[in-house]
Amino acid sequence: MIKFKGAFYFFLGLVLLSMELHAQDCTLDIGGDNTDMMVEVFQLSGEQVKTMENLKSDLEIQTKSLKEDIQKLFNDHPQSSTEELQVLAEKYRVLEQKIMDASWECDKKLLTTFNEKQYRRYMDLCHEAFRKPIKIIPVKVKDTVGSN
Repeated sequence: MIKFKGAFYFFLGLVLLSMELHAQDCTLDIGGDNTDMMVEVFQLSGEQVKTMENLKSDLEIQTKSLKEDIQKLFNDHPQSSTEELQVLAEKYRVLEQKIMDASWECDKKLLTTFNEKQYRRYMDLCHEAFRKPIKIIPVKVKDTVGSN
């Protein structure tokens, strides 16, 4: 019984470790439609909202070009054989990854404006969703009470 229990916990540990290694990134989706929810959940300051809006605009500009490239790829690339479809799929994955990378960078830039409490909330939500959080160093909030 003791051997089985030890093996079970060892196996459970391996499963949890592999889940952590293969967990998807915990993104904020700045380019999405739920920015109001983000403002509410993280209690973003006016400056943080402005930063988020600027990042969202920058992301839209970056991804617009990539989305046009994807559409051009689908319109122009030959698709009559399995080999041609495989090449198309690989080219598509490259463009899709560029969009995901741009989105991740915007999320990281916004996260760098988070204070410790906001970042802790982000970390908690990521863990609840079994997602891998983006690592940053939160902004220190100055203590304005009793510092005379």
